[in-house]
Amino acid sequence: MIMEKLDKCLACVRSKTDFMPDTALVLGSGLGEYADHVRISEIINYSEIEGFPVSTVAGHKGRFVFGWIQDVPVVIMQGRVHYYEGYPMTDIVLPVRMMGLLGAKKLILTNAAGGVNPDFRPGDLMMITDQIATAVPSPLIGENPDTLGPRFPDMSEIYSRRMQEIIRLEAENLGIGLREGVYVQFTGPAYETPAEVRMCRAWGGDAVGMSTACEAVAARHMGMEICGISCITNMAAGISDKPLSHREVEETADRVADQFSRLITAIVKKV
Repeated sequence: MIMEKLDKCLACVRSKTDFMPDTALVLGSGLGEYADHVRISEIINYSEIEGFPVSTVAGHKGRFVFGWIQDVPVVIMQGRVHYYEGYPMTDIVLPVRMMGLLGAKKLILTNAAGGVNPDFRPGDLMMITDQIATAVPSPLIGENPDTLGPRFPDMSEIYSRRMQEIIRLEAENLGIGLREGVYVQFTGPAYETPAEVRMCRAWGGDAVGMSTACEAVAARHMGMEICGISCITNMAAGISDKPLSHREVEETADRVADQFSRLITAIVKKV
């Protein structure tokens, strides 16, 4: 069933383009404008792909952009789908799996996240060094198509140490302050309570959000090399007294768009 749906989506995309990406990039809330500035070859809306989940969240355009960042062929998800939108988890990770089947060997995941570490500030960029995803169902539950990966995949290095070192060096070269930390995924769509945020800190989390970790598990299962960047768009509940809103997420992402763009471009060139 999983491969049948994947194969159908893959065939639909291949009927529209024969573009072969080397690297895949997922753009999170408020970060999607980056894709408008690459050298574009083709654009395919999710709604044009039979059986493909469609983004319903403001700030997510819901389309694949095929093109080049410098001379690197890339496929970019300009907006993702989330578990809270009502799709089964296998649909949430279908786009990442499909990008792997299209030929992408490396995956750069980005998101907007709430800062759980009290040393963080809105506008910080955090390199994800590890993750906690116990609050959402594993995307690997159920049948395991051998063509995707092993039944019991190793997750001791979800986020590539090689790619992490590149991110550190490029951030330093660009003069961009870089945080590092553990990302915790919850289901959403409600923001976390102060008690849940305290739990995240007790677990060792530094940032919290509603995406990314499940995608990383599915991609690593396939053998893709992964790195992740969180834009800290707000401080999580209980860390700050300020009420949380999606508008704040988008406004902060807009404010750091230049830094984010320069860092992503540098990473893609080097990984």
